[in-house]
Amino acid sequence: MNRLRAALTAATLLTAGGALARAQAVDSVPAERLAARRWFADAKFGLFIHWGVYSQLGAGEWVMHNRKIAVADYEWLATTFNPAKFDAVAWVALAQRAGVRYITITSRHHDGFSMFKTGATRYNIADWTPFRRDPLHELADACHAAGIKLFFYYSQLDWHHPDYWPRGGTAWNNGRPDQGDWSRYLAFMNAQLTELLTRYGDVGGIWFDGMWDKPDAPWQLDTTYGLIHRLQPGALVVPNHHQRPRPGEDVQTFEQDLPGANSAGFNTSYVSGDLPLETSLTMNGSWGFNITDKEFKSVRTLVGYLVRAAGNGANLLLNIGPRPDGTISPEFTARLDSLGAWLAVYGTAIYGTRRGPVSPRGWGATTRRGDTVFVHVLDWPDPLLPLPPLGARIRTAYLLRGRAAVPVVETAVGVTLAVPPASADEPDRVIVVVTSGSSASNRPGR
Repeated sequence: MNRLRAALTAATLLTAGGALARAQAVDSVPAERLAARRWFADAKFGLFIHWGVYSQLGAGEWVMHNRKIAVADYEWLATTFNPAKFDAVAWVALAQRAGVRYITITSRHHDGFSMFKTGATRYNIADWTPFRRDPLHELADACHAAGIKLFFYYSQLDWHHPDYWPRGGTAWNNGRPDQGDWSRYLAFMNAQLTELLTRYGDVGGIWFDGMWDKPDAPWQLDTTYGLIHRLQPGALVVPNHHQRPRPGEDVQTFEQDLPGANSAGFNTSYVSGDLPLETSLTMNGSWGFNITDKEFKSVRTLVGYLVRAAGNGANLLLNIGPRPDGTISPEFTARLDSLGAWLAVYGTAIYGTRRGPVSPRGWGATTRRGDTVFVHVLDWPDPLLPLPPLGARIRTAYLLRGRAAVPVVETAVGVTLAVPPASADEPDRVIVVVTSGSSASNRPGR
């Protein structure tokens, strides 16, 4: 993923309109997929993993494109990839400590290299490298043992495959022939997706990326989405195409953005009212391992993203970029451990919630479960916090940590809460507000 796509998607965002939304609204969704969507909406926290041949150069996942590396040279680089310290059980143990409910990992990024054993091409980690193992199979086994769902990121864009033709907006002269067979490329992708959905046990879903490189190409999405749902009826389709949801898609995801914000410049401002939502976020400024990128977000900032995502009705998919040897740098592990410690105390205000009655504001956000509203105070210096009406009478209010009572003044025009002073060790002061019932109960899709 990269900001270069902004220019590639701007026109599409203007034209991807009501027809798609109307089609999505009448899309018939089986009960198994609806249940999977509800599970996803409850999960709230996922771990994104960008890892591949590009990790060796320590310059992010777009290094092949950014340095204009020829296919032949990148193929040689792939022959040296040997992540001998990779330990799937250790990765999943870290995810468990962090409190994540699912993992999404790159099975194939834009460089076209498959990080799993595949019969569709020899250009894969088991056949092309000295590693000779299938790390995704090992990760799937560890996830299943730990009760963590596994999603596979899959790039539709390919800088290596000769049949990705005509080339898209990110193309350069990298040594591929100036010809190809698009139908053969689509068959290749569907063959790999079949492998991912039949050889790795239950899969949470497929997370697509790269369609923005050729937004008007005949992708035959109905065929691909139908294949996924036929092979695993509970698998979710999560498309990172920055457009309105299409029929067959199960989650609307926003890259480096909260839903509808479009601060990144390439996301759609449209937010589905029917599908679960997700925000993907880098922990520093890079998706893949970048040895010089030390601009890591603080734990306080990451808690804020998790809270604001939940307040928008969305999950947070937080990224790490493991090193080329398969280890995870201490900057990532320390922050994940800290988030896990925070969730051990405050997770009840995140997991299984939906967006609250007060939309996210500068001071924080609200989440809701049933008749309970969680007021997340992230940045508010004053002792009193005024809120609009919550939609129901308040029965009681107390601090989540310590359960001390919180004074409340309730009038026809709103609610005022007494907020305890901020402290350095508490990035989110959570006030639990129990109401007498509400017409704005949790919506099953979100």
